[in-house]
Amino acid sequence: MKVTLNIWRQSKASTKADFRQDGKLVRYQLDHVSPDMSFLEMLDVLNEQLTQQGEEPVAFDHDCREGICGSCGVAIDGVPHGPERGTTACQLHMRSFQDGAVITVEPWRAAAFPVLKDLVVDRSAFDRVVQAGAFISVNTGAPQDANAIPVPKADADRAFDAATCIGCGACVAACKNASAMLFVGAKVSHFVHLPQGRVERDQRARNLVAAMDREGFGNCTNQYECEAACPKEIPVRVIAELNREFVRAKVREEPVVDKGRGGDG
Repeated sequence: MKVTLNIWRQSKASTKADFRQDGKLVRYQLDHVSPDMSFLEMLDVLNEQLTQQGEEPVAFDHDCREGICGSCGVAIDGVPHGPERGTTACQLHMRSFQDGAVITVEPWRAAAFPVLKDLVVDRSAFDRVVQAGAFISVNTGAPQDANAIPVPKADADRAFDAATCIGCGACVAACKNASAMLFVGAKVSHFVHLPQGRVERDQRARNLVAAMDREGFGNCTNQYECEAACPKEIPVRVIAELNREFVRAKVREEPVVDKGRGGDG
């Protein structure tokens, strides 16, 4: 099959508010694409062709190519990870496109994810959010047997659903406000349904929301683009759980006492 690719090329990291000033779409033609190729394998073929022609290959993120690591995120025809629902770009196959298709490939577009080069973006903002408290810091001693602490199946299922988040950033790229609520909600929901994670639930909710705001992610407007774009199909209920946990934490937060004022004077 033949495909025409309009790929965003950008030689250096974004420096301007208007990303269009930093790069441009460049058209490439591929004439012998197998329908059984993955989307990234097709980009490999393009890069081999560019290398043979003495041109610089297209930079894009990839690692496991098994839909696990989350690094392959690109917008394909304006849709994060492409047209197939519940599928990462590395697991998307060229048979999902028509012969002769014109495909536009761009990096994530979000202020918190600056473009580094071509299709590569800096997603370290997600790492800093996780470092703010998306873990269990309480020392619980030696590892326990799997069934040592009974967990109701409904809670275990909800925790597992949230734990499938791979941190790819598709939810941010799909949201018109570049909100990270689905990502942060998944981290909170993962722990709040397990007894080990409930010890620090208040602190975790406050810290993750504060970190999310510091990184410049936008607000949620409940239009569900994030759920539609998520390759792991994480439900938007995790956003509701995040909101409940944050309100609960703020209500239970101890008031700050101004020790510099006192008495009747």
